[in-house]
Amino acid sequence: MKMAGKMLLQALLLLLFLFVLGIPCFSLPLSINGRWIVDAKTGQRVKLACGNWPSHVEIMLAEGLDKQPLQYIIAQLRQHHFNCVRFTWATHMFTRYANRTVMESLDSFNLTDAKAGIAKNNPFVLKLTLVQAFEAVIDHFGAQGVMVVLDNQVSRPTWCCGYDDGNGFFGDADFDADEWLQGLAMVAGRFKGKSQVIGISTRNELRGPLANEDDWYKYIYQGGATIHKANPDVLIFASGLAYASDLTFLKKKHLQTNFDNKLLYEAHWYAFSWGEGKVWGMEFVNKACQSKTQYFINQTGFVVNGDNPFPMFVGEFGLDQRGLSRADEHFYACFLAYAADEDLDWGVWAWQGSYYYRENKTGTEETYGVMDFNWNRVRNKEFQNRMQLIKSKLQDPSSRISTSFIMFHPLSGSCINTEDRKGIYATGCKAPSHWIHEGDRTPIRLRGTKLCLKAVGDGLEPILSEDCSSKQSSWTSLSESKLHLAAIDENGEYLCLQKESRYTTRILTSSCVFIHEEPECQKDPQKDPVTQWFKLVKTNVL
Repeated sequence: MKMAGKMLLQALLLLLFLFVLGIPCFSLPLSINGRWIVDAKTGQRVKLACGNWPSHVEIMLAEGLDKQPLQYIIAQLRQHHFNCVRFTWATHMFTRYANRTVMESLDSFNLTDAKAGIAKNNPFVLKLTLVQAFEAVIDHFGAQGVMVVLDNQVSRPTWCCGYDDGNGFFGDADFDADEWLQGLAMVAGRFKGKSQVIGISTRNELRGPLANEDDWYKYIYQGGATIHKANPDVLIFASGLAYASDLTFLKKKHLQTNFDNKLLYEAHWYAFSWGEGKVWGMEFVNKACQSKTQYFINQTGFVVNGDNPFPMFVGEFGLDQRGLSRADEHFYACFLAYAADEDLDWGVWAWQGSYYYRENKTGTEETYGVMDFNWNRVRNKEFQNRMQLIKSKLQDPSSRISTSFIMFHPLSGSCINTEDRKGIYATGCKAPSHWIHEGDRTPIRLRGTKLCLKAVGDGLEPILSEDCSSKQSSWTSLSESKLHLAAIDENGEYLCLQKESRYTTRILTSSCVFIHEEPECQKDPQKDPVTQWFKLVKTNVL
């Protein structure tokens, strides 16, 4: 009991600290302006950096309440600079099981250990109904300044998502469209007035043999209209077909309304998306990054461009955090480069470290989870450190600051900074240097100075120089990925920027590895082209 009391006190102190330092500088509700989510009153951009937190599996209770006090878990979320939760729910929880208590739900699966853990850490939820407990968790999110996207993950509460699991598309065995609309209306109406609930999704990962475009237009419009009628303040998140990986039909026509500037689109992207996860571990990683990024853009990401742009929310991305494989390293670096450059809103899968009950097993671990199995610490600090830049707001339609660039190394998640304007080094991305670059074969200039980046030689540190007209100061994006920044040395050879190693801050120029991108070269991790990946990320926020 003393230990539990001490942890609760620590959580409350952390909450006070976060409240003092983390008061948002925008107001709710939110709206959309072109491709951006904005404060509806001021037009200021609001960036969503979310963690997925399930409450849709059979028990229908936010995971982890058996492991730690709820206040502590949410404080951890805030401490690691997440400002949002994609909080999942099952339709039947509201339409069929609304009066079932948390205790009854746990007992129905004989989860005695989980019940004992909840009695210790969060006893207040045990006698609540499932819907009351769901609302109580949302109230705790609001108390700590965390925004909430309510995600309709499934109809029948279960682990998601099988192709023909009965939960995939309108008309499936467990997916009655009328009951789905009833559930959306109940959720939207119940949480009207709770400003922390900033959005509701129409449905997660539509899929299966019945999936088709005509029904997508019909039902997504009906779902959006139902949400908007019951709660006109919330954003409406709409994902496409094929596990939220296909919105290509929008190139022919959009939905007939944007629900008074509340509509945005959602997509999911994992290393295994489109059934081609193996490409990330193969030799030609520059080609893999270029082709998969372009495929994502062609399938879903295009909605942020064109004459009628919409925001894109990458509602799920993630990887096994126990120890990143070579393939995961490549995918993650490629994803970070794209997400930073487009400044996308996103939700990482997943926040939870464990489940009460999943796929007929009790107490299962979530290896993709940010939290460890016991929910007391972050599982992989390096994974979190590499997300620092994409958690920051980089672009804002209301900004009057001219565009500059941040030099981002996605493999390590570090950014380039200057030291007394004498040289450059890799550091965190909290306060990176800003650069001016006007395109290939032009200098990379330090903003507000006459200095530019100059390559000195192979294996040497580049310098900041006023000699901005030489080839050694003329930088070009090379390789299929366009993630190699290179200048030509005195011998006419390309030298690429490279972070010396994962564990040092030193930046060098070295012979470009991609030039030798062959199978025998790729067996040597020291010659992995990804070590030389740098992205000039545009920003108009200082």
